[in-house]
Amino acid sequence: MGNWIYQARKRAKARKAKARSDAIDIQIEEDSKQFKRECKILLLGLDESGKSTILKQMRIITMQGFPDAERATYRNIVYRNVIDSAQAVIVAMRELCTDSAVYESNRTLVDKITSYRLDETTASTLFWDIANTIHQFWEGLVMSKVISEHDSTLYRLDDAFYFLSHVLRIGSPNYLPTETDILRAQHKCTKPTENRFSIGQLSLHIFDIGNQRSERRKWIHCFESVTSIFFCTSLSEYDQSEMTDSLILFESIINSRWFLRTSILLFLTNLDVLKRKLPKISLERYFPEYSGGDDVNKAAKYILWKFMQANRARLSVYPHLTQLTDISTIHLAFAGVKETILQNALKDSGIL
Repeated sequence: MGNWIYQARKRAKARKAKARSDAIDIQIEEDSKQFKRECKILLLGLDESGKSTILKQMRIITMQGFPDAERATYRNIVYRNVIDSAQAVIVAMRELCTDSAVYESNRTLVDKITSYRLDETTASTLFWDIANTIHQFWEGLVMSKVISEHDSTLYRLDDAFYFLSHVLRIGSPNYLPTETDILRAQHKCTKPTENRFSIGQLSLHIFDIGNQRSERRKWIHCFESVTSIFFCTSLSEYDQSEMTDSLILFESIINSRWFLRTSILLFLTNLDVLKRKLPKISLERYFPEYSGGDDVNKAAKYILWKFMQANRARLSVYPHLTQLTDISTIHLAFAGVKETILQNALKDSGIL
């Protein structure tokens, strides 16, 4: 008799456990469907932190790159980058080259470049003239001399060097921006933007609110329901105020009461620039407690540690080291988003 009662209770307990398990499965499935319709991501980071590059990389992965018609829309953006690059190099030349004769020998080319104003409707056939002028300036012996003598202070012009090295191709009449041109091209946008991507079971709705230097309390509560935050910071800015500003922004975001159910995907960008810069400008000069020399892996780990120290809320943080042409990191980022969705579903179901 006692054994029968025991078995009955055991079966009842098993049925109850199965019912709970089925309910959890249903809840997870419903949550998955909900997130499949829309998974909200907040994209944060200061200017030149790599946010736009991350979005372009996501576009390449999820939509197989850019069709020719869309590539054509980037033509004037690339033109603008070429002009800005040439003018930035001229400014650097004036600051670094104390020999006035060097500047005077290039005065005609320099004056033409600095006075050039790009018309946003400039046709590729009309851009050739200024492109040829920039090429003459860039390939001249003077610039070769300036670069060789001041290479340690010109690391910030990495993208400029790229565009100027390709200026004749870009200036050709039938020019169509390549994928690399588009990834390198900078187009500052201070207004909020929305981007939608789909990959596998995920449908991502990404909000980039532009410049976050305005009062965060005015907008931060609007994103309480986001699944994840993509936070971008440039590894190569360790000798600039932007690194400190980025740390302050990250600390305020990761410990905010609005993001208790949110994971953070921390993109440490410009790893390739950091590698070239470390031997020239030591990290120890700006962070005396660092002792890893010019080892790029140790430097990156140290900067990551500085950010992780701010995580008092103990949120899930998925760090990713990135560089311009490596889009494999984005695949890992999607895995972090998926894990956050599952974790939140399990919490809602009472398992965690």
